[in-house]
Amino acid sequence: MTSHLIESLDDGVATLMLNRPEARNAMTGEMLAALSEAVPRLADDPKVRVLVLTGAGGAFCAGGDVKGFAADTGRGSAGGGGPSMEQRIAGLRRGMEVVKVLHEMPKPTLAVMPGPAAGAGLSLALACDLRLCVSTAKLTTAFSKIAVSGDYGGSYFLSKLVGSARARELYFSAEVITGEQALALGMVTKIASPEDFAAAAQAYTRYLAGLPTLAIGYMKRNLNAAEHATLSELLDLEATHMVRTMMTEDHKSASVAFVEKRPPVFNGR
Repeated sequence: MTSHLIESLDDGVATLMLNRPEARNAMTGEMLAALSEAVPRLADDPKVRVLVLTGAGGAFCAGGDVKGFAADTGRGSAGGGGPSMEQRIAGLRRGMEVVKVLHEMPKPTLAVMPGPAAGAGLSLALACDLRLCVSTAKLTTAFSKIAVSGDYGGSYFLSKLVGSARARELYFSAEVITGEQALALGMVTKIASPEDFAAAAQAYTRYLAGLPTLAIGYMKRNLNAAEHATLSELLDLEATHMVRTMMTEDHKSASVAFVEKRPPVFNGR
């Protein structure tokens, strides 16, 4: 357990709140370890219908702890007594697995972004299926400002969302953009004003929690496969998943509700 990550579950909505408001929720080893444990566990929890990732104190996540980077300069070199380059690479790669789980877990994932997101913090948000951002938030890849190449899947997710050329510009320049600009680029799904943000976040999470969770999971598999599969491979996958979802209780009850002209109620079964 750590105070750097606050977990809650309310009527199907699992929320993970990054909790270092004094540092704009900059990542720590404790926070990342807690995330790496919590996300796969919640992905497998049948009580969870949507996973929300957010930040405390009016920020989403400022990324890595740059002060820690500065203190770490020079460690790990030959004879330095620290971990080797191979050990550092392996450790970072293990931590980065969390974005793969966010991207692939069979439930909708939503980044609720009440304020700034930078570097790996922005990468975490981009790994989610959807992003609700306050219109005034400042977003940046940030990596080039400290002469590092970037991590936590940001280069993959940003390229998919805005295209390769624009992703390169945002990475090279570390340009700071607002939530409104991010919406126009396709980086975020929805924006809300600071005054309306809390209500918008609650309404959106409740909407997502009310969707047919099993069908959403299969939709995610189809959409993720569409990024690399051939058309024939995707048609095979769609056929398999369509038949499987047609055998669920959610589909059967929703079909009756459609005929009876009433709203469906989904139970994730």
